[in-house]
Amino acid sequence: MSTNDLYTKLYRKSLEGDTDCGGVITYNYVAGEGVTHLDGGRPMVVRGPDSSFTLANFLRSQLYATMSTLKIGMDILAREGVAIDRLTGHGGLFKTPVVGQKYMAAACNAPVTCMETAGEGGPYSMALLAAYMLNKAEGETLEQYLSDRVFAGAKSVTLAPEPEEAAGFDAYLARFKNGLKAQRAAVEAI
Repeated sequence: MSTNDLYTKLYRKSLEGDTDCGGVITYNYVAGEGVTHLDGGRPMVVRGPDSSFTLANFLRSQLYATMSTLKIGMDILAREGVAIDRLTGHGGLFKTPVVGQKYMAAACNAPVTCMETAGEGGPYSMALLAAYMLNKAEGETLEQYLSDRVFAGAKSVTLAPEPEEAAGFDAYLARFKNGLKAQRAAVEAI
């Protein structure tokens, strides 16, 4: 089985997990994370004795962990008056259709659009930004450049957040935030 096929199977398996990951919490911090005020990181998977530690919940927790710090940052922006009306997903998280998109929509409580190029990541984005800086018309915003020139004919799919999924992510995030104390302790001790 190829690595790509394996990841696709694992991502799809995560959809079978509980919307709150059954009490399983993952910290994918390898390095520091400024948004959560951590100078270092220790990858951790934690759970309470009453959690439902299944493969699907473990995998969903892994993917929710990728959204948790993003959501904390989005909440900071919201407190500053920045409203998010929609997001566009791209990068490896979105190579498997629906999964990352569904989780991001739940985390950010906003519709998420993925184009047919969604599986391309950071280098692709940097190339787009460089092209914008070189080719933009006077007064043309990045949003206009991307929608009118780069992605005008691109096929895309938009998923709106599902209330049950959003509530499950919120429950996960509350446990994630509370558990940051354990992450801090692990950074100090290990």
